[in-house]
Amino acid sequence: MFLIELTYKVPFSEIEPFMAEHMTFVEKGYSSGHFLASGRKVPRDGGLIFCKASGKPEVEALMQDDPFVYQDLVELRIVEFVTSRAVEGLSGLAEG
Repeated sequence: MFLIELTYKVPFSEIEPFMAEHMTFVEKGYSSGHFLASGRKVPRDGGLIFCKASGKPEVEALMQDDPFVYQDLVELRIVEFVTSRAVEGLSGLAEG
């Protein structure tokens, strides 16, 4: 399991023109089965994505299609973790 953290490097006014394209990218991630949850951070200085992938290289490659990444608007941080426990309803996330 991976937690992807996006932190804006520019003011939101420079992010906003790419928001629709970013949301299309996010929808594609859900459709492919990679993205499990996502949303903006509070305060709104970026966002988080829970991602299921075979390894960090796959996540890195996947994120290159995000306009926020290829337009160099965000700092990208990818954290790999092993889900050992989850609340009922999210038990499918547990890996072991």
